[in-house]
Amino acid sequence: MFVQSNTVKAVKMYFSERLETLFSPNEIKLIVNQAISSRLNLSKTEIIFADEARLSESDLLYFRSIVKRLQQNEPMQYVFGDTIFYDLTIKCDKRALIPRPETEELVDLIFSDFTGKKVEKMLDLCTGTGCIALALKSRFSESSIEAVDFSLDALELAKENAEMLQLDLNLNKIDVLNELIDLNFEPNSYDIWISNPPYIPMKEKSLMHANVLDFEPEMALFVEDHHALIFYNVIAEKAKRYLKSGGHLYFELNENYADETFELITDLGFEAVEIKLDLQGKKRMLKAIKKGN
Repeated sequence: MFVQSNTVKAVKMYFSERLETLFSPNEIKLIVNQAISSRLNLSKTEIIFADEARLSESDLLYFRSIVKRLQQNEPMQYVFGDTIFYDLTIKCDKRALIPRPETEELVDLIFSDFTGKKVEKMLDLCTGTGCIALALKSRFSESSIEAVDFSLDALELAKENAEMLQLDLNLNKIDVLNELIDLNFEPNSYDIWISNPPYIPMKEKSLMHANVLDFEPEMALFVEDHHALIFYNVIAEKAKRYLKSGGHLYFELNENYADETFELITDLGFEAVEIKLDLQGKKRMLKAIKKGN
């Protein structure tokens, strides 16, 4: 047997011993609690007092598989199959990028700008899991929210999340970089466009952790070095046509290109362009307003 006994206490020790070089003690505690809760359907309080509870052989094999996957650098969100994003449980797997805390801050920026205001129509570009669009729909329930992505796999995952959360999204496959494609949107009709696009230049690939490179989809992460701002340029150009006068454009940023993105959006004719810092003090978000006619 790979554990000292078939008890919850032994499983906790097994996680600590096998993962101590990969995670901090607090992280290991969170991981083992999530694993136990997921498998045994126990609350946090029940887990504290469950040390002597006996486990079946299938339970033990489940916990060993969790540890092995984590040892192979698989992201915890993929191992457990979901993550919490803005109080919503979002299903996660290799079809789309894992939602990050800084993206929650982007959503929070929109909420702070529009709480108490009527928002008729929004568009989330490069939606991935659908986390941004779903968080917005959870607060702006009367708004029409569309979400687009080039990946059919990501769109299927976003659809599964929308159905699981019982939130209504209009999902469509669109290659936002292909200028030859008519988006078939109504001009001057959107209150908000928001995007967390691919923004990591290929030259930074060697700096990425294995748990990102080996598991998360490259097309959601990387852009060519000589076109680092291509998504921002194309999306902002199209936003000028489809946003209402006074409509808002929001982006998540690569902090290393934040100032260049600011200049780009300003040069394209948007006003009130602002860069916002995330909780780590990094230049992570940008918002801008389409000039009135």
